[in-house]
Amino acid sequence: MADTPEEIKKAQKKYLLIGLILFVFTVVTVAVATVPWLDFGEHGFDARDATIGLIIATIKAGLVGAIFMHLSHEKKTIYVLIVIGILMGISLMGLTGWAFGDPIKYGNSVEGDGFFNPEAKAEQH
Repeated sequence: MADTPEEIKKAQKKYLLIGLILFVFTVVTVAVATVPWLDFGEHGFDARDATIGLIIATIKAGLVGAIFMHLSHEKKTIYVLIVIGILMGISLMGLTGWAFGDPIKYGNSVEGDGFFNPEAKAEQH
């Protein structure tokens, strides 16, 4: 904590600098999504633009957490919990991506009791 006027002024300058950096990153995010000459993928907003936007948002979230929420002064346990949360998020995204590649779909050609294809079950009766 800042106790002296000098420390308070130093902290104010740091917070204003971080606020300015967050503002600049917000402008860059909007520019990547809207300005044609900053379009990195196909024409219009696509996966590459979304990826760049998410990377910028991650940097901004890290700055907010480290500076404004004072996580840069926390004990080791908080970092372990943060890493576990990030790994769990990545795992869930991986499982979601894996599910999109699942070969079992409605209308499959596998004979069965109609569990995966309710229309086939109705046709059997």
